[in-house]
Amino acid sequence: MKIGLAQINPTIGDFQGNAKKLVNAYREALDKGAELVVSPECSLIGYPPRDLLFKSRFIPQSKVVLEEMAKEVGRVPLLVGYAEKSDGVGKPFFNSVAILHEGKVVGRRDKTLLPTYDVFDERRYYKPAEENLIWEFKGEKVGITICEDIWTDEYLHRPLYKKNPVESLVEQGADLIVNLSASPFSLGKQERRAGLLSSVALEAGLPLFYCNSLGGNDQLIFDGGSLAFSAKGHLIGQAAQFKDEVIVVDSEGTAIEMKLNEPMEELHDALVLGLADYSQKCGFSKACLGLSGGIDSAMTAYLAQKALGGESVHGLTMPSPYSSEGSVDDSLVLAEKLGMRCDRVEISDTFQTVKEAMKVPFDGAKEDVTEENMQARIRGVYLMSLSNKSGALLLTTGNKSELAVGYCTMYGDMCGGLAVISDVPKTMVYELARWINRDEEIIPWNTINKAPSAELRPDQTDQDTLPEYEVLDEILEMYVEDECSAEEILSATGYKESLVRWVQRRVDLNEWKRHQAAPGLRVTTKAFGVGRRMPIAQRFQE
Repeated sequence: MKIGLAQINPTIGDFQGNAKKLVNAYREALDKGAELVVSPECSLIGYPPRDLLFKSRFIPQSKVVLEEMAKEVGRVPLLVGYAEKSDGVGKPFFNSVAILHEGKVVGRRDKTLLPTYDVFDERRYYKPAEENLIWEFKGEKVGITICEDIWTDEYLHRPLYKKNPVESLVEQGADLIVNLSASPFSLGKQERRAGLLSSVALEAGLPLFYCNSLGGNDQLIFDGGSLAFSAKGHLIGQAAQFKDEVIVVDSEGTAIEMKLNEPMEELHDALVLGLADYSQKCGFSKACLGLSGGIDSAMTAYLAQKALGGESVHGLTMPSPYSSEGSVDDSLVLAEKLGMRCDRVEISDTFQTVKEAMKVPFDGAKEDVTEENMQARIRGVYLMSLSNKSGALLLTTGNKSELAVGYCTMYGDMCGGLAVISDVPKTMVYELARWINRDEEIIPWNTINKAPSAELRPDQTDQDTLPEYEVLDEILEMYVEDECSAEEILSATGYKESLVRWVQRRVDLNEWKRHQAAPGLRVTTKAFGVGRRMPIAQRFQE
């Protein structure tokens, strides 16, 4: 059987828009000879819909559109992901697949395994399928699964579920398995998916067709990369990552070689897609940001230019008494290379005015980090004003290393609507910059090569306060992403205990800042945001 995989980019709650994309992809699959077309998980309603499901008209309106869309489907069936109300016992909804055929909704299947870990909280909404029967079409027995239904502990070595939906479908005599998925991106995820899917197909002895969602939805990025495997576990079909595509794969097709993008290409494409979709789906066509002459703001500006076009990006370079002319010059050079506007707005006079105004309240206290933060907050006022006046989305420019240890200013450089690189460690920002410059200088080499500095006091560098970024990022990866204790980090690295404890404490103490930070694009296995839920008021210390 020839299976079409309709890899589309849905918008949460845009039923009509999503239906149009589904119908167009369906027709393209027909033109390519598909005998059955599969779309992603929740393709009609968008994933994850979260508490929109509780809106009284969300499910009814989506079902009206579903019924209308079914009229566009002929003798070749289309499988569409949506949500259905349950029978009133237990959770209120099912995460479902509608089977559309010859103008009607002719069947439904529900998700069996409901992930509630990391970024997922499906048991808050959904009731698991009570049974999952095979669906017969044209003499073929099709097993329909939804995302997590194939991510079982047999393949992942985690005892989360007692059921194995694929095993049940095999026992019922399935001839092939399809999977409607919304699997979020993280670096290296595509290779892990391929290994899992190959193992599932081989173990079941059945062809497996996996259609993954595409696009940025708030903090989550879905990379597509839909795949198909033969009954022997060989790859027989692959869609591109990070773009809409419809492919048709024959279940008896021959093996092909897996195409894997290099990590920096993946990271680049994920961030551009996430920023473009967040902007477009939230109604922004323009972005603005502060340009400091440093690597983080340069990277954010570059990504904004790729996502929105240089003419739609507006930067401010805002020198203080401690800013070097080199930093201003680097900002202007970058803006010229990117084809974006950059205005110079001095903050020195405003800084002096604020300090003078606060002399009495400060009662003669010596200058300290307070005055450093003043400069960042003045810049925040200027940037928010530009955002208000122009209607542009203000992008924050902090990286994961800074956000982890609180090396950022509330209501200053943290002002904004989207934190583009907040899940990218500082060392990875440099690595990505060098990848971007692999053929020609786009981000000025002077920006990449100079010592990083906030330039909030004379001759300041980041390493006055922080460990070397290579050391800091190694400790942070172990503590935040791998969830290692301080003792485990000490044992693995041999770093000084005082250093490891300092990093650990800084991460814990700055939870309050991250709760007030702009949403950030998730690209690692553990981002600050929806997948990491730590209390602020707590006294646990490892």
